Amino acid sequence: MINKSAERAAARVVALAGLLALAACSSTPKDDPNSQASLDKLYAEAKEDLSAGAYDRAIKSLERVEGRAAGTLMAQQAQLDLVWANYKANERAAALTALDRFIKLNPSSPAMDYALYMKGIVNFNEDLGLFGRLAGQDISERDQQAARDAMLSFNQLIEQFPDSQYADDARTRVDYITNTLATYEVHVARYYYNRNAFIAAANRAQRALADFPKAPAAEEALQLMVQSYDKLGLTQLRDDAQRVLKLNFPQSVYVVSPQEKKAWWKLW
Repeated sequence: MINKSAERAAARVVALAGLLALAACSSTPKDDPNSQASLDKLYAEAKEDLSAGAYDRAIKSLERVEGRAAGTLMAQQAQLDLVWANYKANERAAALTALDRFIKLNPSSPAMDYALYMKGIVNFNEDLGLFGRLAGQDISERDQQAARDAMLSFNQLIEQFPDSQYADDARTRVDYITNTLATYEVHVARYYYNRNAFIAAANRAQRALADFPKAPAAEEALQLMVQSYDKLGLTQLRDDAQRVLKLNFPQSVYVVSPQEKKAWWKLW
C-alpha cells in the first residue's frame, strides 16, 4: 500500500514538472533575446541599417549585440562594425573608444591589422570642413595631434603587419602626414620669425629638421634658422645652418646670394 505522503509528494513532482514544461514551451529559443537565432536577427538588422546609412539605429543594435554575444567572434565583429558606424556618423571619440576596446580585448585577433588601420583612418582627417575652406586654411596650419596619432597607428600597422592588405595605403598616408607635420612646424617657426621671436623661430625650425629631416619643408626650415641666427647675431650658428642648406639643397632659391643673381638684362 502506497503511503499517502508519498502520493502527495509524487503529485507535487508531477505538477512541478508540468509547470517547468509549460515554462519551457513559453520561452522557446526564438523568443530568448540571448539565443543565437535572436542575435543573428539583431545583427542582420544592424547590418541593414548600416548599409542604409541609418547609423544611429545601427549603433544601438550593435551595442546590444556586443553585450549579449560577449566573448564570441560575433562580439568582435560587432565591435568593428561599431567603429565604422561611429566613424560614418562623425562620432570620432566613440569610434576611437570602440577601437581601443577591441585592441585591448582581442590582442591576437586576425583583424588586428584592420583595427590599427581604422584607428589611423579615424584620426587622419584631410577634410578641412566648410569653415576651413571658406577661410582658405591649410591643413598644416591646424593642430596636428590627430595627425600624429594617425601616424603612430599607421606605423604600428606597417611594423607588425608589413604584408597586410592595408600596409601600402598606410605607407602612403605616413608620407603625407610626415610632410604635413613638417610643414606645420615650419609654419609655426615662420609665425614666430614674423613676430621677431627669433629664438622661438630657430628652435621650432630645428625641431622640424630633427623630426622630419627628409621632408620637403626641411629646406625652408634651414633658411629660417639662417635668418633667425643672423637676427640674433649668432654668426657661427648662422654659417653652420647655411652650409647645411647648401649641402642638402644646392639648387635652393635660398642658396643664391644677391651677388649671384643675374641682372635683368642677362639672358644666360
